[in-house]
Amino acid sequence: MILKSKDSKHREFKGVNFEVLATGDKSMVTKMNYKKGDKVPFHAHPNEQSGYVISGEYIIQYGQIADRLKPGDSYCIPENIEHSWEVVKGGEVIDIFTPPRLDYV
Repeated sequence: MILKSKDSKHREFKGVNFEVLATGDKSMVTKMNYKKGDKVPFHAHPNEQSGYVISGEYIIQYGQIADRLKPGDSYCIPENIEHSWEVVKGGEVIDIFTPPRLDYV
């Protein structure tokens, strides 16, 4: 699959704007567009979530982990694990979900 930028789907989840990029049978790529002050409360989903911080600064929490993420950092959250996300400085993050999140399509 090839998806041109102009064809990405703009969505919102818990007040955060994001774009659904390439989606296949087994994975999905999104670009999260965070604003300072955005906060995603603890939640869980049946998808493994891996991400790469392009810009901004964030506090991620899941399991026994709480850490600050900056550009160049990456993470992987196992499926069905409660996690939260707080935006310290707005920016962009690429997230990959396996399998694709049906609530994002």
